[in-house]
Amino acid sequence: MTLRLEDKKVIVKEVAEVAGKAISAVAADYRGLSVSQMTQLRAKAREQGIYLRVVRNNLARRAFEGTDFACMQDSLVGPLVLAFSIDDPGASARLIKNFAKENEQLEAKFLSIGGKLLDGKDLNTVASLPTLEEALGRLAAVMQAPITKFVRTMAEPHGKLVRTIAAVKEQKQAVS
Repeated sequence: MTLRLEDKKVIVKEVAEVAGKAISAVAADYRGLSVSQMTQLRAKAREQGIYLRVVRNNLARRAFEGTDFACMQDSLVGPLVLAFSIDDPGASARLIKNFAKENEQLEAKFLSIGGKLLDGKDLNTVASLPTLEEALGRLAAVMQAPITKFVRTMAEPHGKLVRTIAAVKEQKQAVS
C-alpha cells in the first residue's frame, strides 16, 4: 500500500514527537508473527504505556533526526517494530523480552538508551533496569541505612547497661 506524501509527513511528525520525549527504544524483527500475536503485543504495549509502531525505515530515519535516537538510523534494515519507553528506561526492553519468551519469532535487533546504540544482546541488561518505584525504594533504603545504624549505635550503650544490670541481678539471685 502506497502512502501519500501528506500521510508520510504525519507519520514522521508523530514518531519524531514520541522519539523526542522517549528515554529508550528497542527495534525488533517481527517476521513470522501472526496478526493476532502482533495485536497481543500492541495491547501489552498500550497497557504498559509503551509507544509501539511499525514504521518504514526511511520514515523512521527522518523521524530520528535531531533526537537521541539518531544513532539508530544506520541500523534500520528490514521489517522492524519500534518500541519507545517514555517514563521507564527498561519498559520497552522488558516488553520485548517477555513477549519473545512466548513468541520466538520476535527478535530484538538493537536498542538505544541515552543516545547510545546497543546490540540486541544487551536487551536483558536494559530490561533488568529498575522501575521508578524500585529505584526510589532502593534510594530510600540507602538513605535510611546510616540513620538506622546511628540510632542503633546510640541505643547500644543503654541496652548494654540494662543487660549488665540484669546479669548482675541474676548472678546475685543464683548465689542466694
